[in-house]
Amino acid sequence: MTDMAGYEAKHFRWRAEDGIAVISLDRPERKNPLTFDSYAELRDVFRALAYADDIKAVVFGSNGGNFCSGGDVHDIIGPLLDLDMKGLLKFTRMTGDLIKAMVNCGKPVIAAVDGVCVGAGAIIAMASDMRLATPEAKTAFLFTRVGLAGCDMGACAILPRIIGQGRASELLYTGRTMSAEEGERWGFFNRLVGADSLDAEALALARRLADGPNFGHMMTKTMLNQEWSMSIEQAIEAEAQAQAICMQTLDFKRAYDAFVAHQKPKFEGN
Repeated sequence: MTDMAGYEAKHFRWRAEDGIAVISLDRPERKNPLTFDSYAELRDVFRALAYADDIKAVVFGSNGGNFCSGGDVHDIIGPLLDLDMKGLLKFTRMTGDLIKAMVNCGKPVIAAVDGVCVGAGAIIAMASDMRLATPEAKTAFLFTRVGLAGCDMGACAILPRIIGQGRASELLYTGRTMSAEEGERWGFFNRLVGADSLDAEALALARRLADGPNFGHMMTKTMLNQEWSMSIEQAIEAEAQAQAICMQTLDFKRAYDAFVAHQKPKFEGN
């Protein structure tokens, strides 16, 4: 799939215009829980975004004053009690595949967080590249509070990279709520904005990214995610190769030509 602007989502809200896709869950009366169907469709959409030339940036937003309340108690957690080990592993691998798809979609993803952001919702925010939040945002990794381990959907790998091992350990062991102020101070949120300006701020950031060198952004996202498992020497070599590839793009030449002409470059992503 190379064109997703006209995609019609079945299990969440989707709109796309001028290179920016906006996603939000669509059950505001329940604080936007995830279901088996929305998990699977989100996974498939983020997988498709890797091949979508018309989408340059993604905003995963809130709806009705809340981001996401995690897996639906009645639609997911209840039915899980009836599954055998094979069925449970199929489910947990599917939820992890959503995070893999977000990481590998090649587009910068911005989470715009308001209100409740817990469980799998907190994981989706964590897996985004940048996070904006309102002062009312309440983030919690609730897994131990329902008798599970805190190591869900990549939390033990990704969260310590964002806020540090000790802080991540506290949140994952206790399942307590991280306030918006804590989230900003710890580096989980890039910045806090008022609820009335959250959508506009997220779209403005997405617009800035969409207008940039999109191939370069794809390479940046790839390197940010791959270099954690590399030595310094491996990372420097990988970045040398990545930059040499980017130097072959027309956007690199456009930037040079614009600089010489004392103009602002207009990137086209090739």
